[in-house]
Amino acid sequence: MTVSEFDSPLSGFTIGITAARRADEFATLLERRGAAVMRAPAIRIIPLVDDSELERVTRDIAANPPDIAVGTTGIGFRGWMEAADGWGLADELVAALGKSRMLARGPKAKGAIRAAGLSEEWSPESESSAEVLDRLLAEGVEGLRIAVQLHGATTEWEPIPDFCEVLKEAGADVIAVPVYRWTPLQDQTPMDRMIEAIVTGGLDCVTFTSAPAVASMLMRAKETGLLELLLRALRERVLPACVGPITAAPLEDLGVRTTTPARARLGALARHVAEELPRRANRLNAGGHVLSVRGGCVVVDGQVKQLPPAAMGLMRTLAHQPGRVVSRPTLLASLPGGGEDCHAVETGIARLRAALGAPKVIQTVVKRGYRLAMDPAELEAVGL
Repeated sequence: MTVSEFDSPLSGFTIGITAARRADEFATLLERRGAAVMRAPAIRIIPLVDDSELERVTRDIAANPPDIAVGTTGIGFRGWMEAADGWGLADELVAALGKSRMLARGPKAKGAIRAAGLSEEWSPESESSAEVLDRLLAEGVEGLRIAVQLHGATTEWEPIPDFCEVLKEAGADVIAVPVYRWTPLQDQTPMDRMIEAIVTGGLDCVTFTSAPAVASMLMRAKETGLLELLLRALRERVLPACVGPITAAPLEDLGVRTTTPARARLGALARHVAEELPRRANRLNAGGHVLSVRGGCVVVDGQVKQLPPAAMGLMRTLAHQPGRVVSRPTLLASLPGGGEDCHAVETGIARLRAALGAPKVIQTVVKRGYRLAMDPAELEAVGL
C-alpha cells in the first residue's frame, strides 16, 4: 500500500503505547495523525482499599494532622479519599488535612484536592516533584511533620523514595502515604512483543505516561535478558517520549535521553511526538531517490511503502550500514526464521526492489553481497 507521507505528520511511523488508562483516547490521537500503533499496557493499578498500612496511616493522620501534606497525583489522592470513605474516615481525614498546609505537585493533584473540599497553598507550574522539594527545603523542614502521598510501588527505577529520604535527612518527620501500588499485567506477551519490536527496530517511538510504566518495561526486559539491548535501542534508534519529567526520570538516570512536551497532557504528548518524529527521521539519498527507513515501512520520495516482514528485515540491515556491502549470510540472518539457503536472500532482494518501486536503490556487488546505492556525496560523508 502506498500512502503520501504528507497526508499527516506521522504517516509511516509506528508508535508504541504503554498506557493502560486512556489508552484508546491516546491511540486515536496518534492514529488521526497517521501513525500505526502497537499497544502493550505496562501496569495494572491496584487500589489499596483493603490495605492495612494505608488504613493505619490514614487513622494516624486523622488523629494527628501533619504540618504539611503533599499531593503528587490526582488518581492517587482521589483513591486515598475513596479508601478513607470506605473505612468511615473521610470526614476525619478531610478535617485533619484542612489544618495542614497542602501542596500539589500538578494540576491533576490540585483538582483532586479541591474536589475533596480542600485547597492547596501552592503548586509549581513545572509540575515537578523536584520543585516542590526545593521549596520545602528552602523554607526549612526540620521538626515538621510532613505527609507525602506516594505515586505507587517503589522499584530500583522509580525516583519516588528520594523525595521522602531527602526530607528525612533535612530533619522532617515524614509520613509516607502508600495510596496505590502497581503490578505488571499477568499476561506479559504484549510487553514482550513490544520490547522485541524496540530491540529490532520495529518501532520508531515508544510512549510512557507514568514512571511505573517505565519501571515495568525495564523490569520485564531485565527478566528476559534484554535490558542492555533495550537501553541501547532507546539511546540510538527508538525515540522514548514521556508525558513529563517525572515519567522520564528512570530512563534519564540510565543515560537514555527522552523527549517531553511542555505540558504533561496526553494531547500535548501526541502533538509533541508528531513534531519530533518527522524532524528526527533519517533520510538517505540512494539510487536517485530519497529514503527514510522507519519501524514498519520505508518512505520513498515522500511515499510510504508498507513492506512485508522479510523485506523490512533486509531493508533495516542494509540501512544500518548505508553504502557498505552487506554479505548474503548477514542478510540471510535478518530474514524471519533465518535459514541456510542464500538463494532466499536473492529472492528477498528482488521482492524488496519491487516493493520499493525503485530497483536502483539496492546495488548488487558481485560475489560479495548487496548495498544501498548511496549518492557520492553521502558516501563521502560516511567515510566510504
